Amino acid sequence: MIKKINLNIVGLVFFALILIGAYQFLPLLLPQTDETVLPDPGCNLQQQTCTVTLSDGTKVALTMGTQPVPMITPFIVSVKADGFVPKRLEVDFTGVDMNMGLNRPTLVLQTDGAYSTEASLPVCISGQMDWLVTLFVERGRLRTAIPFRLTSVGH
Repeated sequence: MIKKINLNIVGLVFFALILIGAYQFLPLLLPQTDETVLPDPGCNLQQQTCTVTLSDGTKVALTMGTQPVPMITPFIVSVKADGFVPKRLEVDFTGVDMNMGLNRPTLVLQTDGAYSTEASLPVCISGQMDWLVTLFVERGRLRTAIPFRLTSVGH
């Protein structure tokens, strides 16, 4: 009887630990946002910097350091914030038609005032890949998602 109670307690503790772990890591897989701001649909990250005006009138400009964006080869992602100091900036690369794994680097403040990180896109066997590039901007308690579309072509 005591062994059965001990096994039940161990099972409950193990289940509680799984729930706590899931609660802690769920935001990594499914980030919560307070608002979504759509970029100008005519802006092409493969050719230019895309600037977006946020709900409070401040702006962010997203630039891919290599244009067009290469597959496999690392490139720099850069963001300039105008009118605010971001609490956190992340850029998420999600394959539109194919799961390519978690690829969400955090951008770091540089000496020139821009935020940047190095990123790379995995190669796709078809040679072309459609991506949803989401910039997550935290300012104060507000978390904004800005989704861009990008098509990369292998060489």
